Amino acid sequence: MAGPNDPHRCRWATQSEPEARYHDAEWGVPERDERRLFELLTLEGAQAGLSWAVVLRKRDGYRRLFEGFDPERVARFTPADVERLLADPGIVRHRGKVEATVGNAAAVLALRASDGGLAEFLWGFVDGRPLQNRWPSHDELPAQTPLSARMSRELRRRGFRFVGPTICYSLMQAAGLINDHETGCFRHAQLAGGD
Repeated sequence: MAGPNDPHRCRWATQSEPEARYHDAEWGVPERDERRLFELLTLEGAQAGLSWAVVLRKRDGYRRLFEGFDPERVARFTPADVERLLADPGIVRHRGKVEATVGNAAAVLALRASDGGLAEFLWGFVDGRPLQNRWPSHDELPAQTPLSARMSRELRRRGFRFVGPTICYSLMQAAGLINDHETGCFRHAQLAGGD
């Protein structure tokens, strides 16, 4: 997929054009918008047990079926809405993941009252600034860390589901709470200054 004049990317982003686009434009960019964070949380949970390429191909379906990730609207989904979603091939049709997304929307709303909102809550784990890692190779990245385990515990305590330590670490990477681009990747230096 990469040509001789293409910039060096993290190895995981060299398998397909959608992955490369996502890597170049979004992955690791500090995100503080509640809807976008809810989307990333949902997609990272949906990816559990699957490849990221599968989830990227279904991203538009998720956005359409989950009302643009508006937590107020998703929190009002009924059991009939869940059944409708499970019949649509536009998303990963896994009952637990779909039901978790509906429940997580309600948990996002509760965070607004108790912890200032999802962005403030998540960014509090890194004191508001992206952590800068220096991994020479994707093979060295951990699947989870003590920090992602703590985030997982706190999210679960607040009613979130499908937020294990590995999913939380992936969320931290995707939302730019940590810069986990390989040190040789052109995006590492671009994002090293934080947001």
